[in-house]
Amino acid sequence: MNYYELRILLTPNTEINRDVISALLAEIGFESFIETEAGVDAYIAEKSFSKEVVDDVLKNIPLPGIHIQYEMKFIKNRDWNEEWEKNFFQPIVIQDKVIIHSSFHKDIPLFPYDIVIDPKMAFGTGHHSTTALMVAYLLEQNLENKSVLDMGCGTAVLAILAHKKGACPVTAIDNDEWAYENSLENIRINHASGIRVKSGDASLLEKERYDFIFANINRNILLNDIPVYAACMNPAGASLFMSGFYEEDLAVISETCRQHSLKLAGYKEDNRWIAAQFTNVSSLLP
Repeated sequence: MNYYELRILLTPNTEINRDVISALLAEIGFESFIETEAGVDAYIAEKSFSKEVVDDVLKNIPLPGIHIQYEMKFIKNRDWNEEWEKNFFQPIVIQDKVIIHSSFHKDIPLFPYDIVIDPKMAFGTGHHSTTALMVAYLLEQNLENKSVLDMGCGTAVLAILAHKKGACPVTAIDNDEWAYENSLENIRINHASGIRVKSGDASLLEKERYDFIFANINRNILLNDIPVYAACMNPAGASLFMSGFYEEDLAVISETCRQHSLKLAGYKEDNRWIAAQFTNVSSLLP
């Protein structure tokens, strides 16, 4: 598959500026982002690329005092694992319990949970705060023989960890074809054959029921899909974990959950990113 590389130079090059630009570009089809010393490199499939749309987004960034320069380059099909190895993806350890690494990494130290992720162009290696926060929440749960949904699964790292912790059944869903294919590959590499992978969005969940739902997407999609998640939660003791939004968005996320009988049970924060747990109000009643 051919791609376009968008190299963005930011002044000031802050985490907030990088995150906002990455989120806006993700909404128009960009699939992967690599933070650089100068800004962000973003990648989009040739079939999804429109220079006019990119120009319009970058000329209307809603951030005061930001200066943006950018250039685009056409990239023919390449070994994306090699690119990640050279430029970004290094093994990551979370809470001294899980290590996430790629198949090209050697001499990996031992931890209770070992997850192999060959990310290609899919999001979800554990390096971003949202993925790490969700992994931390997942590690705290007793998942033995519990049904788990990894919504917006990216690389399926959360689904794979849930499977390793004894969850059954486990379902992973993503509406991006590249993420769907990458999830299948990572599940195969980790010998996690019990995970069911689907290509699509929350409309697939009409008749599904889960004990645990993990949704690491973005604020707008979460707000739109909260009613579906609430309807998919088993009535007794189910939890919904959501990430992909900033701390200032927690109030509106919580209020929307409240409207669907879900109560905020707690949250974690890292670099202004939030992962929050919600439970059925009915499950909390005596």
